[in-house]
Amino acid sequence: MRKRVVFAALVAVALAVLAGLVAPSAQPRQNSRNLIVGIFDEQATFGDPDWAFEQYKLLGVEALRVNLYWGGPSGVAHVKRPANAVNPNDSAYDWTIYDAMVKRSADNDVKPVFSILWTPKWASPAKNMAPRRLIDLRNFAFAAAKRYSGSFHPTPDAPALPAVRHWMAWNEPNNPVFLKPQFTKISRHKYKLASPRIYAGMCNAVMSGVHLTGLAGEKVACGATAPRGNNTGTQPRASVSPLPFLRGLRRAGARFDVYSHHPYYQHPNESPRKPPPGPRAITLGNINELLRELTRLYGNKHLWITEYGYQTNPPDRSFGVSWVKQAQYLSQAYGIARANPRIDMMIWFLVKDEARIGNGWQSGLYTATGRRKPSWQAFRRMPK
Repeated sequence: MRKRVVFAALVAVALAVLAGLVAPSAQPRQNSRNLIVGIFDEQATFGDPDWAFEQYKLLGVEALRVNLYWGGPSGVAHVKRPANAVNPNDSAYDWTIYDAMVKRSADNDVKPVFSILWTPKWASPAKNMAPRRLIDLRNFAFAAAKRYSGSFHPTPDAPALPAVRHWMAWNEPNNPVFLKPQFTKISRHKYKLASPRIYAGMCNAVMSGVHLTGLAGEKVACGATAPRGNNTGTQPRASVSPLPFLRGLRRAGARFDVYSHHPYYQHPNESPRKPPPGPRAITLGNINELLRELTRLYGNKHLWITEYGYQTNPPDRSFGVSWVKQAQYLSQAYGIARANPRIDMMIWFLVKDEARIGNGWQSGLYTATGRRKPSWQAFRRMPK
C-alpha cells in the first residue's frame, strides 16, 4: 500500500511539472524559422507500421529517418551483384519494405530521410567496410534516388512512387561498429588515421549518385558522426572524435550539401546545455564548436542533427534520467536547435523503448510496453 501511495504522489508531481512544461503559454516559438522535427525508430516503422504512423501523425512528425540498407541481411542488394546496377528494377534489388514506407510517409505528409548503410557481401569482406569499388556505391545511390525521384513507375501500370529528397551517407563512420578500419598500422607502435579518407570516398560516391538524377531539392548529408572518439589506434575499439574526423574529410576532398552529427550526452547529469567533459566530444552543449570548424573548412554549410535522445530511468538505471527530466531535456534540446539558424533538422531516437536493457535503448516517448512518458506530450506540443 505504501508503495502505491508513493508512486501515486510521484505521478501527481510529474503531471504537475509537465503541465507547466507543455502549456501553450510556456512554449512560445523561439523564432519563426522552420526546424524540421523528426523521429528515427526502425523497429516501430517497419515492425508495427500501423501503430507507428498513427503515432507520427499524432505527434506532428515532419521527417522520418530510415536506414536504406544496401547490404546486410535485409539489404536491397544483399544476395547478388546487380547486372545493371543503375536500373532500380534490376532483379537483384528488393525494395519492397521501402516502397511501402515511402507510400505511408506520403499519405501522412512525412518526409523520409534515407541513410544508405552496409556494404553487400559481394562488394566487400564485411558490411562495415567500404566497397572495393566505390562506383558500386555510387550506382546504388543513383538507383535509389531514381526510384524515389517522384516520377518512377515500378511497373508500367503502377502509379509513380513518392519522392525522397533527403539523403545521408552511412552512419557514424568515426565509430568502428559502422566503419572499419579507423586507423591503419604503419609500424610497430605507430598508427595512421584512416577512416576520414575512406569515408570521404563513400560520401562522394553517395553525393554523386544522388545528384546524377539532376532533380531539384535533393540534399545529401555526410558525417552522421558519433559524438566522441578516443583518437588512438592502440585501443581495442579505436575511434575518431568529431573535429579531427571533419578535418580529415576536408583534407580528403569530401563533398556534401549538409553535415550531420549525433550530439548525444555522455553522462546522465549532463543537460542539453551543459558542455561535455574533456576536449574530444561534441554534444549539444558545445555544438557551436562543430559549427565553427565546419565554417572554417566548408563555409556556411548547415547542420542536421540526425540522431539524439535521452534514455529514461526507469528502466535504464545506469544511463537514464527521470521521465520528467527527459521531457524537460527534449524541450530544451529542440529549443537550442530551433534558435540556431544553421541547424535545419533534428531527429529524436526513439518513439518507443527497445525491450532489451543494456544492449538496447530506452529513449522512447513510450515504454516498451506501450505506456506514454511525459516526453510524448512535450514532443507533441513543440512548435512544428
